[in-house]
Amino acid sequence: MAKKVMGQLKLQVPAGDAKPAPPVGPALGQRGINIMEFCKAFNAKTADMDKGAPCPTVITYYQDKSFTFEIKTPPASYYLKKAANLKSGANKPGKETVGNVTVAQVREIAEAKMKDLNANSVEAAMQIILGSARSMGIEVK
Repeated sequence: MAKKVMGQLKLQVPAGDAKPAPPVGPALGQRGINIMEFCKAFNAKTADMDKGAPCPTVITYYQDKSFTFEIKTPPASYYLKKAANLKSGANKPGKETVGNVTVAQVREIAEAKMKDLNANSVEAAMQIILGSARSMGIEVK
């Protein structure tokens, strides 16, 4: 018999850095999910990723207090800031440019994010990434 799903929880947790401290601990604790079990499993699964990369995570928890989780790729803004060596995007996007990325870097980001994007081809995924770059004040050369 299948387990009864009680709900889903979406968190953005730094790769390899899940701790029982807020915001992870309280969010899991109030739903009856074993916090340390999640932290150990998450850190083991994200060990090969860049430490500290923000990972959107969807946690499905069940009536018997067990859970499963799916880790998505970090946001496009994370990859764009990393490629352009920036700390943050533009204060006035569209009016100021804070950095540059190459078309090759955009293609690389699109290929990395392909499984999480709503695109049928790498070229379509690149258009999505280009839109994110524009909204951050990053110019593509």
